[in-house]
Amino acid sequence: MTNHDVTRDDDLADFTIRSISLLGETRRVYVSGDGPGVIVMHEMPGISPHVARFARWVRDSGMTVYLPSLFGTDGALGDAESGAQVFRRLCVAREFRALGGGESSPITTWLMALARLAHQECGGTGVGAIGMCFTGNFAITMMLESAVVAPIACQPALPVDEPAALEISDAELAAVKERLDRDGLTVLAYRFEGDKVCTKARFDAYAQALGDSFVSRELPDTAANPDAPPFFAAHVAYPHSVVTVHLIDREGEPTAIARDEILDFLVHRLHGHATSPRD
Repeated sequence: MTNHDVTRDDDLADFTIRSISLLGETRRVYVSGDGPGVIVMHEMPGISPHVARFARWVRDSGMTVYLPSLFGTDGALGDAESGAQVFRRLCVAREFRALGGGESSPITTWLMALARLAHQECGGTGVGAIGMCFTGNFAITMMLESAVVAPIACQPALPVDEPAALEISDAELAAVKERLDRDGLTVLAYRFEGDKVCTKARFDAYAQALGDSFVSRELPDTAANPDAPPFFAAHVAYPHSVVTVHLIDREGEPTAIARDEILDFLVHRLHGHATSPRD
């Protein structure tokens, strides 16, 4: 697998920078690879070296990665204060619903349009969508777009003020459930057992709403990489980011197994195979 130093800023030089205009809004998107499209939605505080490393793993597994810049400084490792500033801005940004459940973030509409574009450009059976932390819930809402066939929710953290709430309306959640059942699809979801923002109560709520189509993995806290960068050390001082900051890239590690399961899931779904994990 492609290796980059995650302890320093990443210049993202192996990605093509595109300005993509959809629904009257233009955003910067980093694109790389060949094969079916996968939308990788980054976590707080931005497109960090750890997120870029994960995107490269997806790319090197035979997919075209679309990595939209949603907030923060692209490629930056991020210090504690700048990351905190990003968080404070997002809590009041109209594109995101950081506080209060029962409704999806408006930005998911643009992301669904990006998924449609990725499917048009890349072909395949459909598109993958991977959300992390602040964007984790987005992968589930994006199932309202027919192009999305491989959703992965990593430590979905919104709403941050209601640990058991879901950042999606009841009507949208029912529509997602109907589509999962109709098309025989599944959602993969990951969290650490002791995560304080992506709680077991939230996973239980998703499981109740989506049934067997919600395939959850809860990793022990002891599986997390303790060597966290400054933002996480200061503000997320517990196991949280399963496939980025807290991943241990070593064979047999639970986080590495989770990463490989995600990559296999994408390959099976997007390259035309119907199999997916259900236990």
